Amino acid sequence: MTTEPTLRPERPFFSSGPTAKPATWAPEKLDTKSLGRSHRSSYAKGRLKYAIDLTKELLGVPDDYLVGIMPGSDTGALECAMWTMLGARPATVAAWESFGNVWIQDAVKQLKLKDLQVLDADYGQIPDLSQVPQDNDVVFTFNGTTSGAKIPNTDWLAPGRAGLAINDATSAVFAMEMDWAKLDATTYSWQKVLGGEAQHGMLILSPKAIQRVAEYDPEWPLPKLFRIKKKGAIDTSIFEGSTINTPSMLATEDYIFALEWVKSIGGREAMFARANANAQTVFDFIESKDYLRNMVADPALRTNTGVCMVFQGDWYESLSAEEQANVPKKIASTLEKMDIGYDFNGYRDAPPSLRIWCGGSVEQEDIKRLLPWIDWAYHKLKAGEL
Repeated sequence: MTTEPTLRPERPFFSSGPTAKPATWAPEKLDTKSLGRSHRSSYAKGRLKYAIDLTKELLGVPDDYLVGIMPGSDTGALECAMWTMLGARPATVAAWESFGNVWIQDAVKQLKLKDLQVLDADYGQIPDLSQVPQDNDVVFTFNGTTSGAKIPNTDWLAPGRAGLAINDATSAVFAMEMDWAKLDATTYSWQKVLGGEAQHGMLILSPKAIQRVAEYDPEWPLPKLFRIKKKGAIDTSIFEGSTINTPSMLATEDYIFALEWVKSIGGREAMFARANANAQTVFDFIESKDYLRNMVADPALRTNTGVCMVFQGDWYESLSAEEQANVPKKIASTLEKMDIGYDFNGYRDAPPSLRIWCGGSVEQEDIKRLLPWIDWAYHKLKAGEL
């Protein structure tokens, strides 16, 4: 029988979104001067512009790209890109997990794109991206939040390709380097890698994407929340702090706190290193247990953020499908009740699994302390004692 561990995570936050806040976070550290004021006031608008500028600095976004705050989280930002830019030329949507499949549904059922290529793959895999024509606009997920599979590189995107590359990077940014020269519309949300509050998304546009918005008018009507064009050109005020609709200034200050924390620890490179170290800790644990395997078989495709593990072995295989599904649920719920680890059961549409967020706002020591508890809970469950 596995001995019950003695050490507990100090911060048992392992959710893949909203993710853990930085260890130094505290509500009293947030600037609240903009609260109760118009978001159009000079002070509030200045704070929104500061968030944009700091984002651009920390992510190394080129000077001629635009960065804006959008409503509706990553979903709003990504759908804005799709609805305003797609339809001008043939398109490809590539998906290998839940959120990528939402973009397929947008393209097929909502936009009803006439010249559309769909590439998809099962959880833990990615499709053959070499099949994407360079003339096509392409929508893809840089890193699969719900599957733990990422693109290995951007070699499949040719330099100077004719089509736009629309990149959902919500669980990749601040954990993996973005190849900005090949990315035309990149989106993410504050609540992912940085542990910010929800409902705000970021839209980062290349000059080619800016030109597409200016020159192209889609055949479908655009909701107000997607209207980033004004008088035949992109509305640059949106990318200077004049948001389309009213933002939460409290959430904005929370995001600013996270950005300043990233800068204080050494910028995005430090975040990459922290995520890599956290993920390697989980990889090593999975490899050491014969009852576990990484959902992603190919090491080159394994994420360093939402690492997904599935169960295997004779005991597990002897269970019914319903009983198998209950294994990760029971382990996660037991440890949550014990305040050992929160929200690390696999995504609801994914295969039965555990998913541990390893982004840079999580402390490696907390992951090291969580893993023995997973092992303990598994053996208790196998013995019929859980």
